[in-house]
Amino acid sequence: MERTHYAVEAKNAIGEKVKIAGWIYETRDLGGIGFIIIRDKTGYAQIVVKKRERPDLAELLKLPKESVIAVEGTVQKSDKSKLGFEIVPDNIKVLNKAKAPLPMDVSGKIESEMDTRLDNRFMDLRIDKVRAVFMLRNLFIKGIRKAMYENDFVEVQTPKIAAAGAEGGASLFPVQYFDQWAFLTQSPQLYKQMLMASTLDRVFEIGPAFRAEPSDTSRHLAEFTSFDYEMAYISSYEDVARTLESIVVDTLKFVKSEGKPWLEMLDKEITLPKTPFPRLKFDDVKSMLEDEGRKIGNDLGTEDERVLGKIMAEKGYSAYFIVEYPEEEKPFYIMENENSPGYSFAFDLDYYGEELASGGQREHRYEKVVERMKKKGLNPKNFEFYLKAFKYGMPPHGGIGLGVDRFIAKSLGITNIREVVLFPRDQFRLVP
Repeated sequence: MERTHYAVEAKNAIGEKVKIAGWIYETRDLGGIGFIIIRDKTGYAQIVVKKRERPDLAELLKLPKESVIAVEGTVQKSDKSKLGFEIVPDNIKVLNKAKAPLPMDVSGKIESEMDTRLDNRFMDLRIDKVRAVFMLRNLFIKGIRKAMYENDFVEVQTPKIAAAGAEGGASLFPVQYFDQWAFLTQSPQLYKQMLMASTLDRVFEIGPAFRAEPSDTSRHLAEFTSFDYEMAYISSYEDVARTLESIVVDTLKFVKSEGKPWLEMLDKEITLPKTPFPRLKFDDVKSMLEDEGRKIGNDLGTEDERVLGKIMAEKGYSAYFIVEYPEEEKPFYIMENENSPGYSFAFDLDYYGEELASGGQREHRYEKVVERMKKKGLNPKNFEFYLKAFKYGMPPHGGIGLGVDRFIAKSLGITNIREVVLFPRDQFRLVP
């Protein structure tokens, strides 16, 4: 039976023949008449079964919830139905009968534990509010892409199996690659920088990244979606920060405009951050936090970020840059500030009290890159494929890496990042 309408479309087809399909959400047997409520990705439709007229269909009222059926019938207006319409069936076909009992409740009346939901994610997504989150996630990614294309960036795809990590260290997942060892990439950093030496001088990527960090928190995952871009011929890190600010705001505007039904379903609202985003020098942030009783070194911890978030919220800012970090805390590819020894042209974008993105101006001079690698305890010989691009005309450039999952969660006021990832991976979960 070929579907002609989704559930919500049937409402606008009063008097017409339609073919719809979906899961049985609820059945009600009221004696001489029965009702089957079916659900598809758009919403609900009510099927009315007059048992005396159609005893052949009456048996279907006994089907288990979440069985899949297809219905062919005529749409009629109904003041008694909350939906405002119902379908009088000519034919109902059982496509798949569900087993009982169900592994979890999908009516929304009983809240299941997170592990139960993730173990049965296919069923969890039948819940309206869960589906709404992922419809909005789709819009966030669509909004990012739209903004990047409008800013003349080219989308690229870089390898996820690499010979070396961008950050080095122990947070790499090793994989057996034929007769040698390789690693799952922490980010596309090295590859997008190499592209700056090509004619593709403004590139972006939205793809998976991997961190072998045993963090059992509500804000970290071992596999996450990263949004990265790199742009050449910049004059300073401010060019990169200004672009990021524009992308974030444009994406939020897009989701706010296009995601109204899903936002209403979640009772959420997208609040646009006040612009321009403040640029806070690290040393000034350090002083602000020390005034709050925090002891700050060369970087900010999770609690430091939260305290700073509260300070900035009182000033009316949900998004702000922390700029000119101590060089010691930043990767080898970040450019040092030679006019202020010990500092770098790096920044973080914090959003509602959490780091959302890191970026800055990169070191584009071959000798300096090699020098910084050695300073960070890395062997340049392991990065020859990368360094080669710096020998033959690498322009000044910079870029960012942004955690898409965290961006979505923070924008929607969702505290557990697993709520916005279909099949999250952490140190305890490898399936489904």
